[in-house]
Amino acid sequence: MSASSNDAPAQIDPSSLMRIKNLQLRAKTVVEGFYNGLHRSPFHGFSVEFSEYRPYTLGDDPRTLDWKLFARSDRYYIKRYEDETNRRCYLMVDQSKSMGFGSLDYTKADYTRTLAATLAHFLTQQRDAVGLMTFDRKVNEFIAARHRPGHMNRLLGSLDQSFVGSGTDLSEPLEQLAALVSKRGLIILISDLLAPIDMLRTRLAYLRSRGHEMIILRVNDPSEIEFSLPQAAMIRDMETGKELYIDPEVAKAQYQANFKEHETQLIAICESLGIDLTQMVTNQPMDEALYQLLSLQTRRSRGPQRGGSLSAAARGAAT
Repeated sequence: MSASSNDAPAQIDPSSLMRIKNLQLRAKTVVEGFYNGLHRSPFHGFSVEFSEYRPYTLGDDPRTLDWKLFARSDRYYIKRYEDETNRRCYLMVDQSKSMGFGSLDYTKADYTRTLAATLAHFLTQQRDAVGLMTFDRKVNEFIAARHRPGHMNRLLGSLDQSFVGSGTDLSEPLEQLAALVSKRGLIILISDLLAPIDMLRTRLAYLRSRGHEMIILRVNDPSEIEFSLPQAAMIRDMETGKELYIDPEVAKAQYQANFKEHETQLIAICESLGIDLTQMVTNQPMDEALYQLLSLQTRRSRGPQRGGSLSAAARGAAT
């Protein structure tokens, strides 16, 4: 899924992006850059497939042709009707205390809310109905999926609230979302996934059994992957407050082995359930999440296929 160096679109460095104070402007900046880059990437041509247009085919009403688009592209497209394009998408955004960690000038929570706003902006432009659930140990806020004037502002208002957070418990939020969302749709879970594997397997399987498509964006700070602790120190668990003395020379190998084992099990679960799992590292551009959405839409248009692997581009970034 990665582009060659000559074809790859220009990507926005997160540290530069985070200097933009306005959350909506951050989201628009990423999406506009992504659209511009599509024309220079291996995904060229798929963008129309994922928009409110579809190619004209024999038998379509010529009155539905978009002549302005024809003038720009020299190809015939017709506008899809609302019921053809609209789907329900829910963003599940982790606001637990562990998301407040960051070794950069911003935290995982800052990156995650920007990522969620970017996805909301992108999906809204595709005329999808977008909903939001924020959570830590419990559900903090639930906004039903809508596509109407003013709804995007409500989503951004919720995402832009000051970060508080408590401990993580994905079990209750995943269970509540399954209960609240009766109609099939797309669920995008954005979290560091610091949760027991067995619980994740059970709850994710239940959501999939109800017919929902799922994308999981696992957000980690680079120091969580590399375990870049410069010297022995007292470390405080952000969620429990417990303090531990850590010697990096002793602990690093075991930590990385545990981290890799957790990742391996997550990949196996997602493979078995047909869930797309992507590693999002907070020092890397957010375009990968948009490519995952585009890739999912492309597979849907070609017929049912099993997803679930950690994307190749993300795997390379994490190693």
